[in-house]
Amino acid sequence: MTTAGPILRRIINDRRAVLVPGVMNALAARIAEDAGFEALYVTGAGVSNAYLGLPDVAFLSLTQLADHVAAIRNVTKLPLIVDGDTGFGNEVNTWHTIRTLERAGANAVQLEDQVFPKRCGHFDGKSVVGVDEMARKIAAAADARHDPDFLIIGRTDAYATEGLDAALDRARRYISAGADMTFVEAPRRIEDISRIATELEVPQVVNIVIGGKTPPMEQAELARAGVGIALYANAALQGAMLGMKTALSALMSSGKLTEDSGLVVPFEERQRLVGKPHVDAIESKFVDL
Repeated sequence: MTTAGPILRRIINDRRAVLVPGVMNALAARIAEDAGFEALYVTGAGVSNAYLGLPDVAFLSLTQLADHVAAIRNVTKLPLIVDGDTGFGNEVNTWHTIRTLERAGANAVQLEDQVFPKRCGHFDGKSVVGVDEMARKIAAAADARHDPDFLIIGRTDAYATEGLDAALDRARRYISAGADMTFVEAPRRIEDISRIATELEVPQVVNIVIGGKTPPMEQAELARAGVGIALYANAALQGAMLGMKTALSALMSSGKLTEDSGLVVPFEERQRLVGKPHVDAIESKFVDL
């Protein structure tokens, strides 16, 4: 954990569109780390969907989010970027949000400029707060962090409501206020992404929501544009949902489900992924004491 912040800063400064998957719980974090990813994104939408069974329209509380961050930090040393939504209030609340999430194990927090109650960046019907209000939140976030390598990511949803030029202007203001990285949500063209990555001085996040408004793009294409992070915020969640639907439909239709069905992870692999061998090794240290 002590080195995760500098590692994350190096990763984004490489501007190679590093693939970062969203994780909605500690199990997803273990699986993503096992697959070889370099950093993880704690997705507010994913936690809302998986934990509450509700859509991403501001139902998740700061306490619930922090509990998930702490559980994820307990099982991985990878850098954690956390979706901090709108900061859970004004600039004072945002200051408290950063303190809470950094203490829980975050290495970076993304804050967005939507009007509360916010909604998924790829939903229609969004609106944004005034740029001065959001700049104050970014400044409060930068002031709140203890670790100088803790990153503040300023997200704007103004592309959908005000256009690319307005979104770029907002991002510049957030950089001036203290954002280490910016995130123009839901651009629709690679030309726009290239302009965002070229014109803004700090590294950029591009969020590839499967089925969302930003079209699928190759990592190499995003890297050529100079993007810092290619975020797949809910790929794990959507894959897990399909897996659950498929396995449970087969169980309902056939009346049984076996390891050789190809629909479930085998028992031993399940235990490996949740760290059972490590627990066994700890237990063995104390057997003869």
